[in-house]
Amino acid sequence: MSKFEYLKLADAVAAEIASGALKPGSRLPPQRTFAYERKIAVSTASRVYAELLRRGLAVGEVGRGTFISGEPRPTVSSEPVRARIDLEISYPVLPVQSALIAKSLQSLNRPEALETALRQVTSGGTPTARSIAADYLSQRSRHWAPAADQLIFTANGRQCVAAVLAAIVPPGGRCGVEAFTYPFIKGIAARLGITLVPLAMDENGVRPDAIQKAHRDAHLSAVYLQPVAQNPLGMTMPPARRTDVLRVVEKLDLLIIEDMVYGFLDDEPPLASLAPDRCVVFESLSKIVSPGLSLGMIVAPRALREPIMASVRAGGWPALGFAFAATQQLMRDGTVTELTRLKRIDAQQRQKVATAHLAGFQIQANSKAYHLWLTLPPHWRSQTFVAAAARRDIALTPSTTFAAAPGHAPNAIRLALAAPPIEQLDAALQTLTEILKGKEEDFESTE
Repeated sequence: MSKFEYLKLADAVAAEIASGALKPGSRLPPQRTFAYERKIAVSTASRVYAELLRRGLAVGEVGRGTFISGEPRPTVSSEPVRARIDLEISYPVLPVQSALIAKSLQSLNRPEALETALRQVTSGGTPTARSIAADYLSQRSRHWAPAADQLIFTANGRQCVAAVLAAIVPPGGRCGVEAFTYPFIKGIAARLGITLVPLAMDENGVRPDAIQKAHRDAHLSAVYLQPVAQNPLGMTMPPARRTDVLRVVEKLDLLIIEDMVYGFLDDEPPLASLAPDRCVVFESLSKIVSPGLSLGMIVAPRALREPIMASVRAGGWPALGFAFAATQQLMRDGTVTELTRLKRIDAQQRQKVATAHLAGFQIQANSKAYHLWLTLPPHWRSQTFVAAAARRDIALTPSTTFAAAPGHAPNAIRLALAAPPIEQLDAALQTLTEILKGKEEDFESTE
């Protein structure tokens, strides 16, 4: 059999899915059975299944097998969902925040102020902007005080990820990531020609021995981590694990790309507070302020600042002038600090509501986070549970979306608690508990 024969077989299965012969939710046979039925080698069957997973036509769940997924779903959607209650996208919006933002931005409602705000912005900003951002970040933690000349700016967090990856991981290079991670990094890395290497995790975050093994198998250029309120699992890395991880990356001479987008929910400093020359930290104001008014901030070791600035320019990722001016004002007058305070309270209230409803089910939760991880009962699969919730106008995200490696997802979902009003969240969670207690056949579509 030619080395491309597995692609023809994958195309054949894809055609069966398109024709309806294989329906969403159908379980594919074990690979040995598939190989026997198709008269191929087991190794070829393995490549067929891997290709179906790569295309998003199938999903693998640990200990349960491989299932037809129906429509490909490579990442969590960045577009507004149609469902009435959104537990998929995690952008907290408080009732009072528009009034707070409007009050702060009154000073920009002047022609001379707007003239300045609407000018083109560079990736390095201005000395004043760097000083404001550095002061804001320093106020967030007693143990970390980045210098103004370390700051680089983009329009949002995704652009921070892209710019840093492009600057420090060469095309064809490898970057270690948590086994369950921020889903958009997968598409960004693919476009940059970078291979993401899943790193095993436990209740404290990424395991140091997993970093060592991945680097021993083939050289890593960097490791991407979320040490605070990790998305999607929620854990915050404790001090002992931080020390162990930093000891390993120091020994292996690796850089850490440190995602602190959810860092505003906790007082824990970034890993850079302990290893400033080994960590590139970034965060975004989209969760704190608003998804429509954001600023990405990168704190780079001085040796990496110029390469990352060049990456921002080459990618066309500098911040927009008005957003840059507006977020500077919001940081300078304390509005961002007040929004942070209010959203910390809001996140904790929502976690209490969620954990009360889900008592008796297997959840992994951080009392300070805006999301939690729910392991489903054995009689549910993540894809069909998501579909059952959608039929009740609730949008959820299955574990497969966050898995760095296709086919290695547990039977779980992430619940993002930030978006709906808290009364609506309460009602949605009540509905989800009813679905959890039922069975798949009780909630099948009648269409």
